[in-house]
Amino acid sequence: MMSDMETSDPREVLDRLIRERGDSYDAVSRLIGRNPAYIQQFVKRGSPRKLDEADRKLLARYFGVEEQMLGAPGAATWEQASKGRSAARGHGALVPVPRLALGASAGPGSLQEDEGAAGAMAFEPRWLRDIGGRPDMLSIIRVDGDSMTPTLSDGDDIMVDRSDSIDRLRDGIYVLRMDDVLMVKRIARTPRRDRFSVISDNPLFPSWDEVDPAGVTIVGRVIWAGRRVG
Repeated sequence: MMSDMETSDPREVLDRLIRERGDSYDAVSRLIGRNPAYIQQFVKRGSPRKLDEADRKLLARYFGVEEQMLGAPGAATWEQASKGRSAARGHGALVPVPRLALGASAGPGSLQEDEGAAGAMAFEPRWLRDIGGRPDMLSIIRVDGDSMTPTLSDGDDIMVDRSDSIDRLRDGIYVLRMDDVLMVKRIARTPRRDRFSVISDNPLFPSWDEVDPAGVTIVGRVIWAGRRVG
């Protein structure tokens, strides 16, 4: 059991930070772009012997502690780490956005029932505010299919603001459920205030005009997209 005043082993510190925040080893592994077992192996088996510098920096920002607590040169105590975390909460600590274990079909697709968190991605609070996102109402899911190309491609990650749904519906890209299928589509308002169009950006895929809102569940508005290059 480590004392609050002593310099602590980085593995013990990271383990304690994960437990206090209610995270899991695999979620934190995915946060830094590693395989799901990476952090557990580091904490429990000592492999790797130390965290990569880039991983250490990201984890320090995410948990709001000094890098020394996670193995950077120098010494720090748990008491210092606690003070650092308190200060960091208001000064740039990263905000985790859950990444859900499902995809939004950009083609015909199929309904996926498993919507549990499969990890998280971390973002600057100021950046989230700048793009208009409410941190407690954000989720990241995957695009499945090609009907929204070139705007969105198969495999892209999209950030969905679930607070921006039917009550504020306007032209834009949304995640929605229609005919029991989770989709990402462009919505365009029509001259009829009680109708809208659901559009596939890829002309090879179908679109729907004069859609009755009663037959559609708007999950949220897409406010950011990211994709792997290469």
